[in-house]
Amino acid sequence: MAEIITHPDGELEITDIADGLRRVTVKPADTSQFIAVHSCETSYPTDLIEKILAVKGIAWVCDEINRDIDPNYVSKYLLNDLAAYFAPSDIAGKRILDFGCGSGASTAILAREYPDAEFTGVELRADLLEIATARADHYGLTNCSFIVSPDGSSLPADLGEFDIVIMSAVVEHLLPDERPVILPLLWEQVKSGGHLFLDQTPYRYFPIELHTTMLPFINYLPDSLAFAYAKTFSKRIDANETWESLLRQGIRGATEKEIRNLLPGSQILQCKGDLRDRVDLWFKNTNPNNLAAAKRLTKGVLKLLYKTTGICMIPDLALAYRKG
Repeated sequence: MAEIITHPDGELEITDIADGLRRVTVKPADTSQFIAVHSCETSYPTDLIEKILAVKGIAWVCDEINRDIDPNYVSKYLLNDLAAYFAPSDIAGKRILDFGCGSGASTAILAREYPDAEFTGVELRADLLEIATARADHYGLTNCSFIVSPDGSSLPADLGEFDIVIMSAVVEHLLPDERPVILPLLWEQVKSGGHLFLDQTPYRYFPIELHTTMLPFINYLPDSLAFAYAKTFSKRIDANETWESLLRQGIRGATEKEIRNLLPGSQILQCKGDLRDRVDLWFKNTNPNNLAAAKRLTKGVLKLLYKTTGICMIPDLALAYRKG
């Protein structure tokens, strides 16, 4: 028998399936409403699902669950990108900051993957950290903790130093006036010889804005035109959005140059092993069996562009910087 959770915008139907998993199905009151993911499977208890629904809303509840559960979502990109620069021995026993951890999906993934490391998640929104804490409790994780950040332009007091500072899908959510403040502050928290690592940050000048609007060429427009374009043509954008709220959602990505200029004395790391560059890393993160010939051709074109111009025209940045 299905369990029903009601919400002002619809309801969730939860059905028990095999191996302790439950299927969550989103049923919006307005069938025309945008829903990121309509159905997902999880081992989460009802109270955690309800907490996610209350904070994220009916459109994003399954997307938020999948950030932690789906091996082809956050986990795939985060762990592949991290492994492109660091060996497991570089992480084991280290103190690691997951800055901008949101609802804790990335922190939970990392804490499970590297049980011998110590993770601290920092997030601006306290309601998201309630989900993060509940997630950690669900998995029985003892190697991670969470701290609320005081505001968008400062860090919690007495954080201490870290061997690695991770910003996973974070930089794009920092407002333009926050980035030049927060990134140097985080750099100060990195130990000498330590690293700052970022991934899943949209490349600012990729032809399609894949994070917030899914619109082509919006990355090349000035702010006023980009705002009008997004409000008019993107189904993901609410009519009441402001430009600042879209910036907070991540409509503007970042560039390698922007990041490097904010990290004095940094040394950029190159990919390890058989990954010669970030084009190889992008290709590894794609499904090689899906449109394989087209992706191999795209890879060749991107490598030629990178070799001749220095421009790495892939959707997301995955970068690691060493301090000292």
